[in-house]
Amino acid sequence: MELRHLRYFRAVAEELNFTRAARRLHIGQPPLSLQIKALETELGLPLFERSKRRVALTPAGERFLVSTRQILAEAERAIEDAHRAARGETGELRIGFTSSLPFTTFLPDVIRAYHDGFPKVRLTLVEMFTAGQLEAITAGRLEIGFLRHTGQGAPPELLLRPIRRDPLRLAVHARHRLAKARSVSFAQLRDENFITYPTSAGTGMSLPLRQLAMSAGFEPKVVQEAREASTQIGLVAAGLGVAVIPSPLECIRVPGVRYLALSDAAAFVSLAVATRREPPSPLLAAFLATLDSKIAAARAA
Repeated sequence: MELRHLRYFRAVAEELNFTRAARRLHIGQPPLSLQIKALETELGLPLFERSKRRVALTPAGERFLVSTRQILAEAERAIEDAHRAARGETGELRIGFTSSLPFTTFLPDVIRAYHDGFPKVRLTLVEMFTAGQLEAITAGRLEIGFLRHTGQGAPPELLLRPIRRDPLRLAVHARHRLAKARSVSFAQLRDENFITYPTSAGTGMSLPLRQLAMSAGFEPKVVQEAREASTQIGLVAAGLGVAVIPSPLECIRVPGVRYLALSDAAAFVSLAVATRREPPSPLLAAFLATLDSKIAAARAA
């Protein structure tokens, strides 16, 4: 039994006339009659009562029509779902993001625009440090990642594309000697105690801190480590040292903490989007198109 047999049967059952059903199906009436007869033979029971004046469904035919409509509806839904998947309109897209990104309008704007255009796609967003995102994308657990990265040490099978720069800020206690300055250079921080991420966390922030310090001629003295930027800021409020953070995080307001601009030309951190080096799936291609549109709009503003 094939789906076309069910479509033929449904048409005859709804029209109760072989000629009208044949016209509806765009086939000849004799071939349609033969197909219905073959279906009845395969089932081993009559589906129609035929006479010169009328065609009527048998009790078995009435029951078979209910099931036929359900089967054909499911088949049509399956076909449409397949087409949606091919157009990138359904499925699941898994996205990694760095912790500071939700504090900007960038990621929420991209997610909102994509969801408006593709409401049937389920988005799974996972907050991860840079190293974790790179590993997850390589392993296929994420399709795309937004991460802080210097461009060094990326797996060769991944493509990293810088999409924006965020200035770095220095978080200091309100009673710090530099607290009232408009901006400071890293050379002024030679004797400071730094609070930063553990190297093992795999963030994209450890290297910029070290590079800025080395460019200023000193090795940074790290006295405290914390995996969360909010914890680092809290430790600054406790007077344990200073912290270097991406500018989006300066919206975290903690009593006793000030955020200062850094005047060094290299005092920024790049945000990159990471994907695998292979043709994107329709889902990912649609998301990347939305992302590119938002990037172009932001640059034009």
